[in-house]
Amino acid sequence: MENLKYSEILQQNKILKERVKGDPFKVSILSNVTINSFKEIAEYSLRLNGVNPIVEIGNFDNIVQDSANCKDASMVIIFYDMLNIADGISVFFEDMDDASLHQVEEKICTEIDLIFRNLGNIPSVVFNKFSSHLFPSGFLQSTKLDQFVVKLNAYLETKATRNVSLVDVSKIVVQIGTKHAFDARFYNSSKAPYTLSFFKKYISAIEPITLQLTGKLKKAIIFDCDNTLWKGVIGEDGMAKIDMSPTSAYGKPFFEVQRIAKFLSKKGVIVGICSKNNIADVEEVMANHPDMLLKNEDIVIKKINWTDKATNLREIAKELNIGIDSLIFIDDSSFEINLIKEQLPEVVTLQVPTANYEYPGIVLEYVYKYFILNSSEEDRKRTEIYKQQFQRQDEIAKHQSIDEYLASLEIQLDIIKDDSSQIPRISQLTQKTNQFNLTTIRYTETQVEKFMKDENNHVFSVSVRDKFGDSGLTAVCIVTGSETETATIDTLLMSCRVIGRNIEVFFMDYVLHFLKERGYKKVNAKYISTAKNQQVESFYEKMGFTVGETDSAIKFYSLELANYKKMVIDYIKTGIVQYN
Repeated sequence: MENLKYSEILQQNKILKERVKGDPFKVSILSNVTINSFKEIAEYSLRLNGVNPIVEIGNFDNIVQDSANCKDASMVIIFYDMLNIADGISVFFEDMDDASLHQVEEKICTEIDLIFRNLGNIPSVVFNKFSSHLFPSGFLQSTKLDQFVVKLNAYLETKATRNVSLVDVSKIVVQIGTKHAFDARFYNSSKAPYTLSFFKKYISAIEPITLQLTGKLKKAIIFDCDNTLWKGVIGEDGMAKIDMSPTSAYGKPFFEVQRIAKFLSKKGVIVGICSKNNIADVEEVMANHPDMLLKNEDIVIKKINWTDKATNLREIAKELNIGIDSLIFIDDSSFEINLIKEQLPEVVTLQVPTANYEYPGIVLEYVYKYFILNSSEEDRKRTEIYKQQFQRQDEIAKHQSIDEYLASLEIQLDIIKDDSSQIPRISQLTQKTNQFNLTTIRYTETQVEKFMKDENNHVFSVSVRDKFGDSGLTAVCIVTGSETETATIDTLLMSCRVIGRNIEVFFMDYVLHFLKERGYKKVNAKYISTAKNQQVESFYEKMGFTVGETDSAIKFYSLELANYKKMVIDYIKTGIVQYN
């Protein structure tokens, strides 16, 4: 999108509109400046990511009132711009007395409170921080406008709730330059200050939020080796001549990329290798090269052989039990990159730039776009957890039957209800889990918190451990209740890491028993079909639910709890059970 003209974006938007279907993702944009062209750019960005958008712009300079009418929006973006505020007061702030400025500050803070209150139940609110970057200013001293902006932004920081993301638009202006971000002529004629370049960079900045809300984030980053993790070809140059030294102009970019990969591994991103090479050569580099920062303990999976990389990436996704669209692949070869683009278009690819000094920065752009780095305890242990999973797979061969193998694992579940400390991880699971997910509804932390605060609802979470280790919080069930003795399963999901152990059956049996004890007579549920969750299409039928209304995408179920027969799974034990 970066190099497209506005007319080209409009043209591409029409083409993508016919191709991209699915549930609509509604975005409301509230602004006190004119931003009409922003609508098409936002739509285009969402469609490029496979999201079907409905984008609406509110009335000009009517943010507070319009914020009360956004109840069905998935995201609200707010341009409460300092330019318009200044126009209503005095562009030259220096001539204003402190009392007048304080009065304006109180007015704006009151409006911020009202906006956040009105949007408290919106999944995601994006609010632009106030900025003085588009105003003429001296460079040797702080102006009254600068100080005013600092106060307003400090207030925003204290008032922003879980569902609010604050965007520092000053960074965008700095990156592309004031002349490329601001059009004084159009602002003077129609209150439209921002250029096409600004809107493109802004959309890029908030793209991680939309990817998170729509379940489009990535789980793994896979590297080639030669000229990707180091400069040179190990099979030709040998250990002595490949370069990844932090003190070498040629090697430093590769050292920095390894540092990024090592950091990602600590944050729970799956780091892997897919390389056409002799495995002994690569292992020698990883074990003994003095400048090799990335080590075996940082890497979850390796495919080092002479098989084509499309096949290897498919195998990586299969062994990790994640979707092929969860991968980012980095390689220096245009041949390999084009092969993946043709055979596996779902995989995001990145070719190492010819100007190697640009390489770390480009990798970071992909990292910030496709990964959320606010890691939970489960994230921090993910590399270890996957290695434990490979140990479990090796264990299968030692047993006569799958039941004998499962019994040998010594599986134990910790079941906790309404634990507010688990809200971030529960929200993360709703946004990332696709395969074992009966509805694939994405929830933000604010929405999960709202479920927990309602005494009629029950939010169950399950942590799994066995003799190989602790898999962490891996399953969630959200149940909504009522006074009519009927409960509804809103969400049921489980991480792909623990599929295949009957944990879901044990967990569901526990939830149903809990509801029966609380006096519920009936449980309703539904399955919403997606491209990835076909394996759970018959789960409720397996649990004894009766199929009701059905169409091409949704099955509705019900269960009379008096008729439910408990499923006995002796090899799974209950550990901690906690109700908060």
